[in-house]
Amino acid sequence: MVFSYNWLQSFFKKKLPSPEKLAEILALQSFEVEEVAKKGKDWVLDIAVLPNRAPDCFSHLGVAREIAVITKSQLQVPKAKGKEEKSLLAKNFVSIEVQDKTACPRYTARVIKGVKVASSPKWLKDRLIACGLRPINNIVDIANYVMLDSGQPLHAFDGEKIAEKKIIVRFAKDREKIVTLDEEKYDLDKSILVIADPKKALAIAGIKGGKLPEIDKKTRVVVLESANFDPHVIRKASQTLHLRTDASLRFEHGLDPNLTELAINRAALLIEQIGGGKVAQGLVDVYPKKSVERQVRLELHYLNSLLGVQVPKKEAKDILVRLGFGVREKGKVLYVTVPTRRLDVSLPEDLIEEIGRIYGYNKVKALFPMASLIPPKRNLNIFWENVVKDILKEARFREIYNYSFLSEEQAKIFGKEYLIEVENPLSVEYKYLRDSLIPNLLVVLKKNQKNFKNIKIFELGKIFKKPKLEKKQLTALIQGDSFFQLKGALDFLFERLGISDAWYDDYQATPEDSPRSIWHPRKVAEVKVNGDEIGFLGELSPKLLDKLEIKERVVAFDIDFEKLETLSSEETIFQPVSRFPAAVRDLAILIPQGTKVVEVLNVINRAGGKLVRDADLFDMYEGEELPEGKKNLAFHIVFQAEDKTLNAKEIDQLQKKIIAALEENPDWQVRGR
Repeated sequence: MVFSYNWLQSFFKKKLPSPEKLAEILALQSFEVEEVAKKGKDWVLDIAVLPNRAPDCFSHLGVAREIAVITKSQLQVPKAKGKEEKSLLAKNFVSIEVQDKTACPRYTARVIKGVKVASSPKWLKDRLIACGLRPINNIVDIANYVMLDSGQPLHAFDGEKIAEKKIIVRFAKDREKIVTLDEEKYDLDKSILVIADPKKALAIAGIKGGKLPEIDKKTRVVVLESANFDPHVIRKASQTLHLRTDASLRFEHGLDPNLTELAINRAALLIEQIGGGKVAQGLVDVYPKKSVERQVRLELHYLNSLLGVQVPKKEAKDILVRLGFGVREKGKVLYVTVPTRRLDVSLPEDLIEEIGRIYGYNKVKALFPMASLIPPKRNLNIFWENVVKDILKEARFREIYNYSFLSEEQAKIFGKEYLIEVENPLSVEYKYLRDSLIPNLLVVLKKNQKNFKNIKIFELGKIFKKPKLEKKQLTALIQGDSFFQLKGALDFLFERLGISDAWYDDYQATPEDSPRSIWHPRKVAEVKVNGDEIGFLGELSPKLLDKLEIKERVVAFDIDFEKLETLSSEETIFQPVSRFPAAVRDLAILIPQGTKVVEVLNVINRAGGKLVRDADLFDMYEGEELPEGKKNLAFHIVFQAEDKTLNAKEIDQLQKKIIAALEENPDWQVRGR
């Protein structure tokens, strides 16, 4: 905002510092000065007044007050009120009706009769031009001058153009129109406050005057308006109309209602002096709820604690008094009366900020903050999430992030009756809360199957089950005939999480899941740890995949993550690598098709004891060459001792012992001994 140096000087008898020096002083203790420039015989300062100080410092008087406090100079305020003509009564020329007293807390008017509209004197023109305003005539120029001087916008009407001598402050009628002083036409709505007479709108309240009642050379009676408007109402109207003015800028930031009277009296006096009119007796004033001074309690020990420096009590009181605050001391507490123009001050911290900036922040010693660096408490939920994600990424799975919703089409496939429906869905794609991660993972797989082979994806996210169950689930999918590959990935995950007692059991669908089972009936297992079921591993139902138009097989594991993280541990048991070599023997066995691989592995491990370091299935065959109802399994068996090298005789004996244990089952036959 631009300020005239000569104008600021007019508030002081004492010579102000040079414009450059004044800019430096203001920057240190009040506001940044963005530019200092010579303009004719004057200097202009472009001062970046902070928004919270707009109510009292969007004016030359407000900035002059700041200068007076900083430089400890005596401020002289011009005379604000002149004589009134007793033979003229303002109420005979105009009456005021305010329909919404929240939108317009105060409306004042003065009447000046017998004015002579002419060009303004040179000093007035120069000051307006220095601040970027174009002089129009003495009446309008005085209204603009007082706005720049005091911060209170004013407007002048030709009193003889106001119908029935009545001003009404109301909200516009729908589709009401107005032509402003610059001959622009605006369509109004019910959110826009207007100044009107009984017949028409005269001005857009707080923003711009209308063309009809403008001041011209024939004007003899001036009705001067000085009002206070709700900042939100003015800002909304300004945005709606795309119209911003010097007046709206000030009203948007809020103004002191008590400023209206001071400004209108000052303007009336200047019109009397420059325009030659007579000021009618009486101020027409609608002010139902008066704004009063606030009192703030300030404890001196809190002042020094917050600033970090000891400010002498006498100096703190002196600063507040110079700033225009009233101060009453009681012990170590100051009771501070805040003038109504300081809308930004309501808390002790606000007063401390005022004292600090005037006292000088440069007097506060620069010290490094004293603080203890305490490591944050580990969030175990996030920790185990990150660990699990990293393990699966090491196993070459790609992480997927899906929305927590299912579409109407998905709901029909996976069972609408099992899902929680959203009351206000964003669209049909987000109508139901998912009760499993599998549906959306299958959508991802389907979209990518044409472009990628060997898709391996996983997701860790929340699911929602009826009636009110919300929990985290971990789900992974692999495309193709990859049951054992996925089982290996799950075993790898358990091993890395320190879970040792994991095993796979026959799958038993719960009654509620049976009608809509997503698993292949014969190729699915329950995943258990310490006897407790934590999830499932298996092929997805071919019927389900057909509905989704997915042609290849899909295997998945679906794990309750909340159970998984409670079982996980960072502790691992160190097992040294044996110094003695291992020996590998192969073994093939013919078994019924319904027999599970784990049953065979259990017999091998039990018979071999500690000397069987590992047993891995490397081939499974079902074909015409085999007896009906049979399948052939082939295993690598690794033999190794921790204290010696096993010789061929010992290994042969172990192999025979395992074969004998396997053939105890009459339906099992070891082949190729």
